[in-house]
Amino acid sequence: MLSALILVFVLAYVAIALEHPLKVNKTATALLAAGCLWTIYALGASDANAVSQELGESLMSTAQIVFFLMGAMAIVEVVDAHNGFEILTSRVKTSTLSGLMWLVGLVTFFLSAVLDNLTTAIVMVSLMKKLLEKREDRLYFAGVIVIASNAGGAWSPIGDVTTTMLWIGGQITALEIMKGVFLASLASLLVPLAAMAYVVRGRIVQSPVRVEGADVSNTPAFERNLMFFLGLGILMAVPVFKAVTHLPPFMGILLGLGLLWLVGDVVHKNKDDDTKAHLTLVSALTRIDMSAVLFFVGILLSVATLEHTHILSSLAQWFDRTVGRQDVIVMIIGLVSAVVDNVPLVAASMGMYSLDQYPADSFLWEFLAYCAGTGGSILIIGSAAGVAAMGLEKIDFVWYVKKISGWAMLGYFAGAALYILEFQMTH
Repeated sequence: MLSALILVFVLAYVAIALEHPLKVNKTATALLAAGCLWTIYALGASDANAVSQELGESLMSTAQIVFFLMGAMAIVEVVDAHNGFEILTSRVKTSTLSGLMWLVGLVTFFLSAVLDNLTTAIVMVSLMKKLLEKREDRLYFAGVIVIASNAGGAWSPIGDVTTTMLWIGGQITALEIMKGVFLASLASLLVPLAAMAYVVRGRIVQSPVRVEGADVSNTPAFERNLMFFLGLGILMAVPVFKAVTHLPPFMGILLGLGLLWLVGDVVHKNKDDDTKAHLTLVSALTRIDMSAVLFFVGILLSVATLEHTHILSSLAQWFDRTVGRQDVIVMIIGLVSAVVDNVPLVAASMGMYSLDQYPADSFLWEFLAYCAGTGGSILIIGSAAGVAAMGLEKIDFVWYVKKISGWAMLGYFAGAALYILEFQMTH
């Protein structure tokens, strides 16, 4: 049975990594893998009731992450429907490419910590189309945005799905991950950003010609400001809600979602149905990327079978015997996340190492949050932010490797070295 489970999981992993060449959506692979793995486990186990109980436990922990993600996605969609992000993007103005690059990099870094790296990458890459005429410049800036959004998401419990998984799973706490990983994440941005800004020094921003009256938002300023600040306030308040009530984060996000829904209905109550249709939270829920949500369900349930059958703990012991050093093991995981999706990597790592052996906020979990979050920047396919930028600007894989990957890897190792040094000094 164990051999069959390993074979199915490996095949599924390969199919997910080769999603684009195979032209098979990774969500289909993940759901199929979850169904097959649990079926094999149930048929091979002697106690059917025990398997059902384990499935129930795994479903409960998976549902917490899914509800949180759906709530956060819906809030972001509502803000976007009200053109709330224009409050930020309209202020990103400078005359030199190097100055603009620094501004875009730092705004992306902090914005992705509050939203998430995928949404931030989409917002900022879309903004570059309004600010930069030359496609070569936009591609270069897209590389900066991918690095910055992944770096910003790594130090925030709500900035990257892998960090969120570790936070909800109890491996990290909100305040400690922000304190522990912030400087390393900032270094992973500043090192490549400084080098890339130096490359474009002295060049002037060439903006596209704007058509008079184009891109003017029809949303009143009051509604735009209200939804933007309320949405961001709700997202930022979730870690505080968890710390005060000790309830799971998904309860905080659902509470905030209800508040945003209520405020939206009150604000738009006097408008006709056609005018307010795209502004409502009902409409926002239809725009959520359910494919991504179901992918998390499939992956987390797949990994759970390997955890319950002790395959992951055996793998962890093999890593410890073979590699020995924990920092090297985690850095390898981060580098692998540039090639394959970091969600199953982190999910597997959470199953490999127990909280009894490695308590919350230990070196392993904080360093894993950093490496899994920033390692994906090394290749364009290594993160959701990278894939989004690739789709929006039609970025070529080989071009990214030649122009961006080296800088991203330099930042990755610089941040890793800084984190290890900082941890040794503070512990």
